[in-house]
Amino acid sequence: MSELTSTNTNQTRNEPTPTPGVLEPRVGLGERGPFRWKFLSTVAMCRANRVLDRIPISRWIHRRILSRLAFTEFDVELQGLPPELDGFTVAFASDLHVGSYLHEAELTTIFKLINSVQPDLVCLGGDLINSRLTELAPFERALEEIDPPHGVFAVEGNHDIFFVDEREAWTDEIERLGIRYLTNRGVRIGESNDSFWLAGVDDLEEGRPDIAAALAGRRADEPVVLLSHHPDFFPFAAEVGVDLQLSGHTHGGQICLFGRAVVTHSSEGFTAGWFQRDASRLYVSRGVGSTLLPLRLNCDPEINLVRLRTSPRDCSSP
Repeated sequence: MSELTSTNTNQTRNEPTPTPGVLEPRVGLGERGPFRWKFLSTVAMCRANRVLDRIPISRWIHRRILSRLAFTEFDVELQGLPPELDGFTVAFASDLHVGSYLHEAELTTIFKLINSVQPDLVCLGGDLINSRLTELAPFERALEEIDPPHGVFAVEGNHDIFFVDEREAWTDEIERLGIRYLTNRGVRIGESNDSFWLAGVDDLEEGRPDIAAALAGRRADEPVVLLSHHPDFFPFAAEVGVDLQLSGHTHGGQICLFGRAVVTHSSEGFTAGWFQRDASRLYVSRGVGSTLLPLRLNCDPEINLVRLRTSPRDCSSP
């Protein structure tokens, strides 16, 4: 069973390391002042995206790319994970960008694929939509295809925040769909002391991530899996001893030439794959969907299947 909590205790395994407070938006796309150029360019790109989405060949190209969607599976050790949860599976799908070449039929197929591996838990890593709240509508049908024992959880991405004027309306719709919302909140997964802590923080660009709130209620010896749409939150997560952070946002570059991403979307170099600081690990997913152009080059889409392990000898992660 999962126990959702929003209490205000502040317990971390790495005490007395101070827990960072609420972070202000890093880039501030929503600001209309100094960042007006960024605001205008983002709106222009999404409007261009909507126009391209109406062109049949754009959706055809995107469907060809989605045909290469596959699971990237890995085992990761969590220090202190109870033996009862050894092998617990988490399906992580980020950057769906529903409404950007990907609509109800494709989303339903993706969720059927997730259901086929029977994960214990499903996590959505932000950018569920591309630019309109109405783009959440396809989730109603698609969610009928999955029923993981421990539920479906999500955090917001920059697209989810930037284009939705009323965050309360977003939250209400997410929860109506049966998705448990984990922005700056945490949930205990498991029974009694045989558990781990699943947490989520707000988007680093558009939101106000609060790791203290996300860890509030966690026991000091409880391993932590953190959902953060933006991978550049990882230094803050590592500072407080988060065991594993799962992120997206970068699309792995979406277009990669000569082994490098054309655009990285990470000032820390967290473009795709594994990263580590001390005992904390980060996995940056290439994600599922595309935005602006219906293209991925040398950067196939992925869903991640994470198996939590008690012993390092079982693990394929760093």
